Amino acid sequence: MSTTTEPAEAVTAYAPSSETLGAVLARADRPKRPSALSASLTFGWRAVLKIKHVPEQLFDVTAFPIIMTLMFTYLFGGALAGSTGEYLQFFLPGIMVTSVVMITMYTGVGLNTDIEKGVFDRFRTLPVWRPAALVGMIFGDVLRYILAATTIMVIGLALGFRPAGGVLGVIGGVALLVVFSFAFSWIWTMFGLFLRSEKSVMGVSMLVLFPLTFLSNVFVEPSTMPGWLQAFVEVNPVTHLVSAIRSIMAGTPDMPEIMWTLIASAALVAVFGTLTMRLYNRK
Repeated sequence: MSTTTEPAEAVTAYAPSSETLGAVLARADRPKRPSALSASLTFGWRAVLKIKHVPEQLFDVTAFPIIMTLMFTYLFGGALAGSTGEYLQFFLPGIMVTSVVMITMYTGVGLNTDIEKGVFDRFRTLPVWRPAALVGMIFGDVLRYILAATTIMVIGLALGFRPAGGVLGVIGGVALLVVFSFAFSWIWTMFGLFLRSEKSVMGVSMLVLFPLTFLSNVFVEPSTMPGWLQAFVEVNPVTHLVSAIRSIMAGTPDMPEIMWTLIASAALVAVFGTLTMRLYNRK
């Protein structure tokens, strides 16, 4: 009995021709690197899409402002001003500032969550402007600020709030609030980068926000407070912001207060924006 062995087939390496390579590879020019603004707006759109897929995120910019407005108006209105309608004229710009400034902390909370999930590690590898992911996140939150301010204004108008400055006064007041909130968000962005968990970010935020918003001229005139407390209220940035917005909505803009608010906003971006970029590049 004999066995036969068939010869093994020769293996030849495949060498694609230049025509084949030309058909596969794109001949068009390489796309240009997106500008800083374009990249930031793209990441801002990502933040908006997150709201679309998780609509419960809108609870803090809709239900929370409504509850705050109704609760404090009917809780303090009669005792402090004699009537809820009169108190609302004084109180509504202040509670709008309080509600919007308090929800700025969710910028840091959302950033910390993305970092923990490893999303920002992927963003850092993209060929785009490095801070675009951070700036875009805050751009997306600007929509939340506008929505919260609009919600409070609608509720206020329904309850009897009548701004003497009219529509332009309301738009001007909301615009100033959004500018300050954008700048204030950089504080929580910094905390979101170096704190270990979103609970830590929220805890630190509450520790800072409650004194700033409640120890101000939001609920009562500072003249009714003890002297030592008035000293803190007078240097509180929220106090100046509320005074500026009240004057704009009343149709008598207080330019020193408006300029103080704008300068404070620029200082917040310069200081905490720089610190945030350093942490982001080193993390």
